[in-house]
Amino acid sequence: MAGKIILLILELLFMLKGVSSLCRDESRGDGSSDGPGTEEDECEQNVGICGNHSICINTLGSFCCKCMPGYKELKNRPEFTYDGQCLDINECWEFGNICGPNAYCNNTIGNYTCTCLSGYAKQDATSPSCIDIDECEDGAKPNEGVCGINGTCTNSNGSFWCECPTGFTTYGNERTPCSELKCDQFEGPVAASPQPYGGLAEILSQLKSSCLALARPDQYGNKTTGPTVLLNSLFDLTAEVLSSNNTGDSVAAVSSMLSAVEDSIKLIGPQLTEDQTSMNTSQTETKITVWKKTTPPSGPVRLTNTNANMEADWSTAIGNRTYPGFALAALVSYKNLETMLNQSFEQITLPEKNDRKPSYQLFSKVVSALVSNPDTQHLDKPVILTLRHLKELKESAEVSYTCAYWKAAGGGLQGKEEEGGAWSTRGCTQVSSNASHTVCSCTHLSSFAVLMALYPVNHTFGLMLLTKLCLVVSLLCLLLCILTFKFCRSIKGTRTTIHLHLCICLFLADLVFLAGISKTQPQGGCRLVAGLLHLFFLGAFSWMLLEGVQLYRMVVLVFNTTIRPRYLYTVGYGTPLVIVIISAISRPTGYGTDQYCWLTTEQGLIWSFFGPVCVVIGLNVFFFSITIWKLAQKFSSLNPDLTHLHKIRAFTITAIAQLCVLGLMWLSGVFLFKEGDLAAAYIFTILNGLQGALIFLLNCLLSKQVRDEYGKLLSCICPQTTKKYSGFGSTIRSSQSQASRSGPPTSESNI
Repeated sequence: MAGKIILLILELLFMLKGVSSLCRDESRGDGSSDGPGTEEDECEQNVGICGNHSICINTLGSFCCKCMPGYKELKNRPEFTYDGQCLDINECWEFGNICGPNAYCNNTIGNYTCTCLSGYAKQDATSPSCIDIDECEDGAKPNEGVCGINGTCTNSNGSFWCECPTGFTTYGNERTPCSELKCDQFEGPVAASPQPYGGLAEILSQLKSSCLALARPDQYGNKTTGPTVLLNSLFDLTAEVLSSNNTGDSVAAVSSMLSAVEDSIKLIGPQLTEDQTSMNTSQTETKITVWKKTTPPSGPVRLTNTNANMEADWSTAIGNRTYPGFALAALVSYKNLETMLNQSFEQITLPEKNDRKPSYQLFSKVVSALVSNPDTQHLDKPVILTLRHLKELKESAEVSYTCAYWKAAGGGLQGKEEEGGAWSTRGCTQVSSNASHTVCSCTHLSSFAVLMALYPVNHTFGLMLLTKLCLVVSLLCLLLCILTFKFCRSIKGTRTTIHLHLCICLFLADLVFLAGISKTQPQGGCRLVAGLLHLFFLGAFSWMLLEGVQLYRMVVLVFNTTIRPRYLYTVGYGTPLVIVIISAISRPTGYGTDQYCWLTTEQGLIWSFFGPVCVVIGLNVFFFSITIWKLAQKFSSLNPDLTHLHKIRAFTITAIAQLCVLGLMWLSGVFLFKEGDLAAAYIFTILNGLQGALIFLLNCLLSKQVRDEYGKLLSCICPQTTKKYSGFGSTIRSSQSQASRSGPPTSESNI
């Protein structure tokens, strides 16, 4: 029994020995064997018998498998046959810090790689260990240094930092070159004269303090206001200034404000922590993108808001200087600034069309495009701006679009002697336009807008002739009315005084209109003509209002209906004069356009005329309605005074006719000064000529008292004509006497 056990143990040991030496017996190489058969090579006959990532070794009568370097068998066996599987060894995990402390390990299939941390590099190509890089010596361009010309570099283990002298800063990132700060730029006109800028002067004071804290930390400390807080304050206070219109119509004030916003963004932008910043207020819409990595950016940069799109290249933002450790691009769209800057087109010189000189107006929102590059006057690559029109309108023979930028003439934040600015097309070209957008290509950066060039429609000879004839007829009729109301004693009274001064205002207005409506040069003379037209036409409507008031008093009060002359003159001339003075002070540039000497429609000044006109028409409609209602009541009474009532009725009909003609004339006048509206021009011209003739017909020719006065005058000049006129007058008197027999006496013959 014991012998059998020993034999079993020996047999087991023999089997184990054979297994452990599967790959120790090498193949004989010559193909011979000790046995009668031929040796077979299983590795050649069964390719892939060992599986992936393994090596097959042929043995006498069998084969064995081993895993390739970088792999291990699933059960950790060094050799196997059919039941093994080779898996990748994760050297980074199994062997600990295999790459050393200054690199990180990256496992790959069957191998691994070591990548040095930032600030470290391999000692040589074969060495796996990483050593510190001395950036102060190795990372600099010749004669510049990694911290810039003015910075001092200090190396540390795996890093470095820059120390800047007074007047320079790294914007809080100590591994970027020192950039120069010019804090004096925040001491320009905005800070010197804070009244027109309101809260914007306050934010510029904060920006100056923040600038000084960055540039001179040894004197002002490192306590700076957060960039996001500064940016919010900047645009909130800018919106406040624009909403309250503190800048008025001062081109210099608006130009200074544009420069203030641009320089403020250039100071705040590098301090922002977010790559993209958007800000929307009631007056501005802003997009800012900042790159703050150690390597400079490349490729395109695009910014878009509601009214504009900007396409540039990051190389434009960096410029031809050493990469300062950041790059900035910003797009600011002003929502209502086009009304304030819709002027100063002196430097725009587009070619004439058929001897027609164009006029200009802003046709898009004003947009400021800026980058961190301090020199943007001559860009190597143009910036593409797509600007949306204020309304959809296609180009035509009368309309064309051009790209322009705001050229500041000194002023700004630098505080030069010359202030203001003007629109210019230098360096900007129009790429394409459609009804809604215009694409511009500019080789410099500033504030941009689309200008619409309007080519006037040449008025026909017929319209010009008709205008002059109608105005001459109107002037003659009004002159006859003035002489009649002034010297005809039989019709003296409050109503005659009102008619006299109504005719004087209309006569002077038509005379100025005929002489100077199209005399746009010199500009001062054109503004004077526009102011006189504003005054005299408002005066005409004021006297028409007084006529409505007088008719109302005649019906309601009956007795003591006269109005003292000083009250008449105060309302008739004083009110228009006050309106014109206020308008001229608040909007002096609104008087006179490039085509006509009249009020501009762009700045809302036209409502200083149409507003009072609408009020007068509304009040007169009210007074006439009350008058007609009261007349109807009195005609239906038991004992009406028909003579008095017929007189008031005739007066009312005359006043309503005058109001209709003058009101319809200026209803067409709303469209008169728009380009190409010939129909409105013809209607306005005809009604303008009819008003004088109508007043003469209703108040002179149809009045018996006036006709009698004319007869007396003619009797002194031409006796023969007097006889004919006397016969005509007797015929009228006989017809009146016949009418008196058939009915109660009235004063219908007076009208």
